[in-house]
Amino acid sequence: MKVVDLFDLVIFGGTGDLAMRKLLPAMYRRYADGQIPPDSRIVGVARTHGDDPSYREGVRAAIAQHVKNAEAATVERFLAMVHYFGLDATQDAGWNEFEADLKSRAGRVRVFYLSTSPSLFVAICNRLRAHGLNGDDARVVIEKPIGSDLASATVINNDVASAFDERHVFRIDHYLGKETVQNLLALRFGNVLFEPLWNARRIDHVQITVAETVGLEKRGAYYDNAGALRDMVQNHLLQLLCMVAMEPPASLDADAVRDEKLKVLRSLKPIDQNNAIISTVRGQYRAGASNGGAVPGYLEDLGKPSSNTDTFVAIKAEVDNWRWAGVPFYLRTGKRLPARVSEIVIQFRQIPHSIFAPSAGPVAPNRLVLRLQPDEGVKLWLMIKSPGPGGLRLQEVPLDMSFAEAFGVSQPDAYERLLLDVVRGNLTLFMRRDEVEAAWSWVDPILAAWKANPEAPKPYTAGTWGPSAAIALIERDGRTWHDADTNDA
Repeated sequence: MKVVDLFDLVIFGGTGDLAMRKLLPAMYRRYADGQIPPDSRIVGVARTHGDDPSYREGVRAAIAQHVKNAEAATVERFLAMVHYFGLDATQDAGWNEFEADLKSRAGRVRVFYLSTSPSLFVAICNRLRAHGLNGDDARVVIEKPIGSDLASATVINNDVASAFDERHVFRIDHYLGKETVQNLLALRFGNVLFEPLWNARRIDHVQITVAETVGLEKRGAYYDNAGALRDMVQNHLLQLLCMVAMEPPASLDADAVRDEKLKVLRSLKPIDQNNAIISTVRGQYRAGASNGGAVPGYLEDLGKPSSNTDTFVAIKAEVDNWRWAGVPFYLRTGKRLPARVSEIVIQFRQIPHSIFAPSAGPVAPNRLVLRLQPDEGVKLWLMIKSPGPGGLRLQEVPLDMSFAEAFGVSQPDAYERLLLDVVRGNLTLFMRRDEVEAAWSWVDPILAAWKANPEAPKPYTAGTWGPSAAIALIERDGRTWHDADTNDA
């Protein structure tokens, strides 16, 4: 594996959940595999008082919890790279020392990861600019949510742009770092088999599901103001839709890929007060069972008597262009669903005519299932003759490739790939500001339509696949949801 350039990774919010659960374990794994120069540094920044030894103990505990079979000696060498800086983005104190510390180590890439509330993005970027830490060797990484609507996203983008050039801004969506998503590019554009079929003539519909079994997980205040549409659809699901629907880019250069994704977002048919009631379903979970145990409903989790926040969303989206005219894209995401699974299902059309006798059984249309989690892989369902000496009987079987089994290694976490791409300056798997704003331009009218309709979200029992209205959304088109926990057993 190629070693990246020397860098300082500064994590604002360095004691938070994302840093400890994802970012620091990801960096440890890349260090253990020899991709990180030992003279690089990882600097956790937070408002609380602390020092290097105490912060390292926290990082050690995070690695022990989230990394299997971490070697003790390697952990110690990694921890020697880890440092802590107590700093408040809203106060002057400490910033001169912080600047001097970073500038004393010239000749390295500086990555500033804003793992904080979006309300601090502007203050942090302004401080970095004021202290001359926004030069050509700097990159800033922004986590979702980038705004709560188009207006607020534009404000954030403008404020960040006042401190950092767009080519230094990395808006991260960790779903784009998953191997399966990148494999979608390889499948489509590296094989003559698929691309000629990747259009409305051969594809009946597409399903994109991102299902969670968890509830609020201490994110109640944020989630009740956001909901599933803002939290998941505006970024994760629309980015996956773009990867499926985009035209072949001229190259894998960052702007070539992002130009094509932007075209898809701008081709989405509007959903507003005229059609939201038939094209969208919003739900909210009630008490039920999850992971073998009883769980409370959303309002009990939240500790409030009432809320109209959506914990489940299903949408029938359409891409209004030559390639995809008439092909629905069914999007579905929610909390407290039966399985933790993220997948893309490409449902091909039925054969035009069956030559087989009725006794052979039905001919099911082919489908391609790209699994993003929990076990990344690709599954292509085909019709074959059922083995045996009797008459010709048809059977549907999968060509199944689990990446971990096929390659004999566990797949890297998405953050491992994306963090090193930031160091490399590779923007391909990161969102450009016009993508973010185009996504909000499509989502905002849905939010407005829901606000104008006083009807509460449809209830669904925790541990089920959402409200019955979500089933009706797809079944009235003569189709059914692909439920991974049963259909892929």
